[in-house]
Formats: sequence, C-alpha cells, structure tokens
Amino acid sequence: MRLEAGWWLELEVAKEVNPYGYFLAAGDKEVLLHYSEVIGEIRPGDYVEVFIYHDTQDRIAATMHRPKLLQGELALLEVADVHHTLGVFLDIGLTRHVLMPQSELPEFPDVRPLAGDRVYAVLKNDKQGRLIAYPARERELSEVVFRAPDDWKNRTVEGIVYNPLKNATFVVCPGGVLGFGALGMIHESERTRPLRMGETVQVRVAFVREDGRLNLSMRPLKQHGRDEDSERILAFMKERPGGAMPYSDETPAEIITQKFNISKSAFKRAIGKLMKEGIVYQQGSWTHMKDASAPNHDSETHKND
Repeated sequence: MRLEAGWWLELEVAKEVNPYGYFLAAGDKEVLLHYSEVIGEIRPGDYVEVFIYHDTQDRIAATMHRPKLLQGELALLEVADVHHTLGVFLDIGLTRHVLMPQSELPEFPDVRPLAGDRVYAVLKNDKQGRLIAYPARERELSEVVFRAPDDWKNRTVEGIVYNPLKNATFVVCPGGVLGFGALGMIHESERTRPLRMGETVQVRVAFVREDGRLNLSMRPLKQHGRDEDSERILAFMKERPGGAMPYSDETPAEIITQKFNISKSAFKRAIGKLMKEGIVYQQGSWTHMKDASAPNHDSETHKND
C-alpha cells in the first residue's frame, strides 16, 4: 500500500502505544494516529477510516477527522493565516492548515489574499510528498460551474475573485443550490478599485454571454444610463483584442444586424451613447475603447469570433 498524504484510507489498528496513540498497519509500514486525532473508542484489531497528512513535526500521520477536500479535489477554503514569505495557510477542516505557496499567489502584494478571504484551491502533493494547495484556475473551475441564466442580467450578485489580472478580474458568482456558481469577468474599466484574490465583491451583471458566462461591473447602472444595445456592444468590445472591433457607422446594415441582431440605426444610437460618455471612439471603420485594453488572451480569456 502506498502511504501518501491527502488520501482517505481504511486501515487496521495494529497496536496502542502510550502516551502517543495508535499505530495503524499500512502494508509493511505503520502510521501513527495521535490520541488527539481519534473520534470515539477504538482498540487493536479494529478497522478505522483515516485521512493521511503530515503532523506538526512533518511526520506522516493519520486523523479520523475528515477534511474539506482530498488530494486532487477542489474546494472553497478560508485563509486562516498569512505568512509574508511563505504564502497563505488555508483551513481544510483539520488541526493543521495547508500552505498555498507564495509562488502560487499573485505577483503584486496588494492583490494577494488576506486572512478571512476565501480562495478556490486544489489539494496536491509537492515533490517531498507534503500537502500543498494550488489556486484553482478556469480549467478546474469550468468543470464545476454552470451556465448563468439570462434572467441574471442587471442582478446584483456576489463574486469571489479567483484570478486578479491587470486588465480584468475573474470571479465565480455563487449560485446557491445550483453548485459552485457561474464564471464571470470584471473588465478593468468596470472596476472601481483593485480586487484581491479571495475577496468577495458585490457586482452587477451587465451582460449574460451566449456561453453562460458573465460580464460584470462594480459600477451601478445609473452611472452610465446605457441601454441594452449599448451594454451588448460594450460587452462584445471588452472581449476583443485591444478593446477594438471592425464595426462602426460605416459598416453595412446587414453586417450589423447579423453580428449584433439590431438595426443599423439602433447600432448608431448605442455607439453614439458610448461615445458621448467617453467610453469609445471611432477611427475609420473601427470602434475602439478609450484608455482600456482587452484582457490577456490566456486560459482565462473567453474568445469571440
């Protein structure tokens, strides 16, 4: 049997050794179940279910307390403590917390988690076999989230930051009984302040995309007074490289209708509103966002055609 931290195993109680606890048989090895980690009464010969981890002296050990996640699983975990050189320690439901290393945290200190924040994390082993928490990214989260319904538009929802980038902040908007929630993005132009990883923020759903993901804003709708067409066009531009699109007042009506499902006159009114608010400008046959870049097109970016 491979005795590795992070797994929930059923092992036989081999013997009791005072004042330490019980030694459990794991193949040709034994692992200590400290008295403090025992639930109920046990004795040699019993079989017990335990979680394997490293104790405070970095020795492989067992506990009958079940953690919030096992190796390879994803969970939303609270930051129990912050160490300015090691990283942050996460509460996994045991007496010992798990480290999320500094190397896995955002580069800039002002967007790193604080104690009490909640981060989406995956539990893994490092090269020495110790338990380490790694930030969950879109690849892991996309498997546990759902498509946001259209009626979320203009709702105020919570967003839990999982990836704070310069040009955009990526969040999960919890969905109650629906599970982990829906993925969303707050473009830099819709932030009113920097957001840190693990922070919970109140946001407005500006647009529900066709793929069920959300364009979000920290700004109240009344600040912009945009209509639905303006919101749709702005959401489209925020997903474009450089925040620019090859459509303007010069674009033929049939192309506008095909792309945005609105008339040419409605398109011009919407663009005019955005130009009046100083959000976009036109140059030739292109429309550009002012003083804003589109998010980096990495694994977190959702591309359009």
